[in-house]
Amino acid sequence: MTRVYIPATLGMLQRLVAENELDAVGRTAFAVTPTLREAYTSGDDEELAEVAMGEAARASLRLLAAEDAGEESFGTRRVVVAADVDDATPRPDLDDAVVRLAGRVPMSAIASVHVDLKDAEADVARAMEVVDEADMGDEEAEFVLGDAEDHELAWYAAQELPFLLELL
Repeated sequence: MTRVYIPATLGMLQRLVAENELDAVGRTAFAVTPTLREAYTSGDDEELAEVAMGEAARASLRLLAAEDAGEESFGTRRVVVAADVDDATPRPDLDDAVVRLAGRVPMSAIASVHVDLKDAEADVARAMEVVDEADMGDEEAEFVLGDAEDHELAWYAAQELPFLLELL
């Protein structure tokens, strides 16, 4: 069993509740992989899990930017879904923490959901506009992105998900 961190959006959480399963975009998630362990000379599993979750949160930012440019948007909050799955294949060709999921993730595999609080929305909205520039090395964009990433995601148990969505 592998703990994976799946980048998501609030719209994806609504579909998860409605369909009782999550279909990760491109079947992509993040996890503590052997390649990630090699990339860090120190750090225990908990610290490496934070790195993988941070990568998933940044990927959620990219999903938000794509959603904002296309279909209906449900808000500017990053979302990461933590799940325990049997089959996640490392993708070191993409990045150290990237894994490919075998298929949809059932609600029963969801361990927790992590969502930005309302006070992060303005910083996340600004970061959505510059995430690509930050990845290309733009220092000013990296500062803007850092402001969003300074916000910790709030933790919710999977069974709290319907109530969370009602309150948003």
